[in-house]
Amino acid sequence: MFENCMTNVRSKRPLVHNITNYVTVNDVANILLACGGSPIMSDDPEDVEDITSICGGLTINIGTLNKRSIEGMFRAGKRANELGHVLLLDPVGAGAGSLRTETAVKLMEELRFDVIRGNISEIKTLALGRGTTKGVDADVADAVTEENLDSAVEFAKSFAKKADCIVAITGAIDLVSDGDMCYVIRNGRPEMGCITGTGCQLSGMMTAFVTANPENKLTAAAAAVCAMGLAGEIGYGRMQKGDGNASYCIRIIDAVYNMNGDMLEKGAKYEVR
Repeated sequence: MFENCMTNVRSKRPLVHNITNYVTVNDVANILLACGGSPIMSDDPEDVEDITSICGGLTINIGTLNKRSIEGMFRAGKRANELGHVLLLDPVGAGAGSLRTETAVKLMEELRFDVIRGNISEIKTLALGRGTTKGVDADVADAVTEENLDSAVEFAKSFAKKADCIVAITGAIDLVSDGDMCYVIRNGRPEMGCITGTGCQLSGMMTAFVTANPENKLTAAAAAVCAMGLAGEIGYGRMQKGDGNASYCIRIIDAVYNMNGDMLEKGAKYEVR
C-alpha cells in the first residue's frame, strides 16, 4: 500500500510549487528532490500564478509571512483550485499572533485545500479560529498522547469533516484523517524536534506524495508521514560521535533519498481507526 505511493512519486516526479518560509526553504527543496519530486520556490504575486500553472501541487506555508507573500498565497491558491491541482496548507505558528491566525483562517475560507498539516496546537487554532500556540512548536498541554489518543482521533476526524479535506496532525504520535478513517502513526524520534523545519519538509514531501497518488490521497498523506518518521529513525541510527542537529538534518534527507517502497512498507508503524 505505502510501497506503491512512494514508487509513484519516484516514477512520476511531481513538480511542486512551494510558497514556504525562508528559514527552511533549502531543506524543503532538498527533501523533495530526495523523495523523487521536483521543487519550485516562488512567492511574488506577479510570478506565482504562472509557476503554479506548470506544477501538479502547491504547498502554502505561513511560517514567515509578509504582505507580498500573503497576496501570492491567495493568487497561487486560487489558480491551483481552478486547475484542480493538489493544495496543502501548513499553518506554521497559527495562534502565536493575529496575522498568522487571521491569514490561516482566511486561506481556509477562500481556498479549497486537499490537505492541512500542522501540529495539534496549530490545528486546534484553525478549528477554533483562535489559539495559544507558543511559537511554532506545539503547546505541551496540547500534545497527543496514549492517554488522550481516543479523543484526539475524534478531534482529527471531526475537523477533517468540517474542513472537507485530509487533516494531518503531527507530533510524537501522528494522526492523518479524511473524516471517516484515521491513521495513527508512531514512526519518528523525539530528537527530530531539535531540527528546525522537519514539519516544513514533511509538508513539501506530502504534497508530492498526494500529487503522485491522486486516486488515494489519504493513504499517500499517511505514507509521507511514515516516510518522514522512518527517515528520522534511520538517520538517528547513523549518527556518529560528535554529530549534532545539523548532521541529523542531513542524515534524514539522505535516509529519504535512499528509501524505497519496500523499506517504507516494512518500516511503517501505524494502525487505522
